[in-house]
Amino acid sequence: MTDRPNQLIQADRNRALVALPGWRFSAKEKAISKTFKFADFSEAWGFMNRAALLAEQIDHHPEWFNVYNRVDVKLTTHDAGGVTVLDIQMATAMESFC
Repeated sequence: MTDRPNQLIQADRNRALVALPGWRFSAKEKAISKTFKFADFSEAWGFMNRAALLAEQIDHHPEWFNVYNRVDVKLTTHDAGGVTVLDIQMATAMESFC
């Protein structure tokens, strides 16, 4: 098993979120989340496909929910107890997939 990153401190997490418009942190869920909206189901599915390929590559998988053109995403690193660099990496990549 590879070493997993530690949970980000609040200042580092907040700094990272400044560069991720629309992403918000939930202290209760210890996660960052965002709702993505696309033109149609095909675009939403394409986005999810690109994210899935990255998730497999970095061994870090999102919690998400899809209905038609909407994809609700929640990112947290469960074994670290909160948001890590993996979540920021995934969120940053997801932004580039839009």
